Amino acid sequence: MAKPYAVGLLSAMAAATGLSHNHSFSDGAATSSEDPESPPPPPKFRNNNPRDSPQGFDPEPLIKGAKILNDIANAPHGKNVYENIKKREDEKQAEIAQKTAEFNRMKALHEAERQRVVYDEKRKLSQLKDQIKSQLAKYKDDLTRQRMQAENEHQRARNQQLVKMQEESSIRLEQARRAIEEQIQAHRRQTDREMAEIERETIRIRAMAEAEGRVLEKKLAEDVNRRMLIDRANKEREKWVAAIHATFDHVGGGVKAILTDQNKLVVAVGGVTALAAGIYTTREGARVIWGYVDRILGQPSLIRESSRGKYPWSGILSRTMSSLPQRTEPGSASKVGNGFGDVILHPSLNIRIEQLASATAHTKAHNAPFRNILFYGPPGTGKTMAARELARKSGLDYALMTGGDVAPLGSQAVTKIHQLFDWSKKSKRGLLLFIDEADAFLCERNKTYMSEAQRSALNALLFRTGDQSKDIVLALATNRPGDLDSAVSDRIDEVLEFPLPGEEERYKLLKLYLDKYIAQAGSRKPGLIQKLLKGNPKKIEIKGLTDDIIKEAAAKTEGFSGREIAKLMAGVQAAVYGSKDCVLDQSLFREVIDYKVAEHQQRRKLAGADKARA
Repeated sequence: MAKPYAVGLLSAMAAATGLSHNHSFSDGAATSSEDPESPPPPPKFRNNNPRDSPQGFDPEPLIKGAKILNDIANAPHGKNVYENIKKREDEKQAEIAQKTAEFNRMKALHEAERQRVVYDEKRKLSQLKDQIKSQLAKYKDDLTRQRMQAENEHQRARNQQLVKMQEESSIRLEQARRAIEEQIQAHRRQTDREMAEIERETIRIRAMAEAEGRVLEKKLAEDVNRRMLIDRANKEREKWVAAIHATFDHVGGGVKAILTDQNKLVVAVGGVTALAAGIYTTREGARVIWGYVDRILGQPSLIRESSRGKYPWSGILSRTMSSLPQRTEPGSASKVGNGFGDVILHPSLNIRIEQLASATAHTKAHNAPFRNILFYGPPGTGKTMAARELARKSGLDYALMTGGDVAPLGSQAVTKIHQLFDWSKKSKRGLLLFIDEADAFLCERNKTYMSEAQRSALNALLFRTGDQSKDIVLALATNRPGDLDSAVSDRIDEVLEFPLPGEEERYKLLKLYLDKYIAQAGSRKPGLIQKLLKGNPKKIEIKGLTDDIIKEAAAKTEGFSGREIAKLMAGVQAAVYGSKDCVLDQSLFREVIDYKVAEHQQRRKLAGADKARA
């Protein structure tokens, strides 16, 4: 242990000597190391023996330490070295004392912290014990409550089972009572049926006896009447035979006198010849004159239907009656749902046509020019009927023609168009000229299949409609508005679309045609001749056909036009007349509806296939 202590003491002493000692030693070392002629140090031998053994003791450190102490003692500042060593030792002792105090303070703080942690742990342990006790008490209480609840549930289940058994017993008793009552009612109904059968048989036998008596009485009366008619017919025959004989005697005498007298024969032949010539001349002259009158005053041949008569003097009585205020039945407007008769339109379209009718009426009253109209939409949506009602409400005459009638006229088409417009201008009330299927001759003029006569007819119509007219309202109807010539489209002021009826409109149409074809069928009294030829028409009886069933039919007939719904109800009427008892019930109505819906879908598929092939 002495060797390490000595080394440490020497190291401390060497560090405390200051820079001067270091410089002196370093200079000496440098001098010694830089001296090239100094002898090399002796070689060092390594001692591998243990240091704590006598063989392993190394005296070299002691020698170096003694040398250093000798140098320090000989140095001029040797005393300062010891003082510095002592001062440093004191500083280390003070530092150790300070660290010891700090250690004691930290130990006290640690002890206080340990005490606080111990206290907290004890407090938490106490709280945990209290919590466990409360949870244990709560668990016991829950167990008690669950046990009581299980007992209550068991008691309730037993009570419910008892109640169920009582109810089943009551139901069985009620079923037994009902079965007995049904048997009693069945016996009673059987008795009533037997009594009714006996009564019907009695009535039938009585009716047969009365009918046989009436037949016998009628037969006797017919025999008497037959004998009287035979006697009267014989007398009439004898009288007519006598008259015929007298007539032939007179004619024979006259013919014999003419044939025997030559002058009378010449006069008779000349009279017959003159009479024949006069009849032929009168007939041909009347035909020529009537043709001229018909060409000047008559209705043009293109007109299919018109509210005006064929001639100015025809239809005066009907127009006078139509101008009188007519009495309408209460509730008739509510049956149809609008003021357009058999035309059921969408409410917005209905309002638009009402506005057009009012505007047209006021235009005529103020002598202003009329506006031309285009109706377009699928077939059967009421375009023609709406035009007719529009003319009636606006106080105008109307005339109906179709575009397909123009092409067969050939070169005469232009003349007929001018005659048509000249005839239309003669209406004192103003005239609504409705051209149905307008795209048949008013299509684009650059079409290759359009003939020169059709182009001329189109040009004639464009010439007559170039300016706004105060006498004619031109109304066009088409299923393909895109095919119309651009000049024709330029002359249109109002465009109205007639879509397929919606579900509400289909419901109103079904109600309308149900009343027209079913409810009112057979209510009109036939004439005498019709009654003799066809007999009395049977009135259709409607059973169980509610508004809900009609609404169901309206939902099924999606895509139907107004015309198709009218044909559907006509089919229902035909099916009713084809039945035995002429009764319309729910099953027959639904059967016809389903059949017509399937037929409509099949037609649409065929039309789609034709378009695909085209």
